[in-house]
Amino acid sequence: MSRICVYLGSREGSRPIFRQAAQALGTALAERGHTLVYGGARIGLMGELANAALEAGGSVIGVMPDHLVEREQAHFGLTELIRVANMHERKATMAANADAFIAMPGGIGTFEELFEIWTWGYLGLHEKPMGLLNIDDFYGPLLTFLDSTVANGFLAQTTRDMLQDAQTAQALLSALDIRL
Repeated sequence: MSRICVYLGSREGSRPIFRQAAQALGTALAERGHTLVYGGARIGLMGELANAALEAGGSVIGVMPDHLVEREQAHFGLTELIRVANMHERKATMAANADAFIAMPGGIGTFEELFEIWTWGYLGLHEKPMGLLNIDDFYGPLLTFLDSTVANGFLAQTTRDMLQDAQTAQALLSALDIRL
């Protein structure tokens, strides 16, 4: 099956719904036979996602730069933990090992990864599907802003349409599966 790269927070966020969504996505990935590719941490939403996928019998590949192994508390119980030299290599390795991309709630690192992979798609460096798991409308303001960039002529509708969104793991995976 496919390898799905998930960008998400190394923190749990302020509401249990984010943790529950990470667990649901990890379980759904494993049940559908997909391999999870993610940042390799055992803490926050990242750890919840990986543990759920592993508990459901899935394969999990983590990618983490050496300088973050201690800081982000690397998950050493994964199917595979790839250690890389820096953040640039981390993102490139995650992208090379993925057939699709999902962004869950997260902070600045999640946003940076999402926008970089979307830009790579726009530039034709990949044709892999991308989506936002819009838990409890976390990404609603961003989606409104993106639609505004289209309305104001700064973003083509075809580029906006590259980034799918759904409110549940099952719905988003179904949308991405259509394109895999």
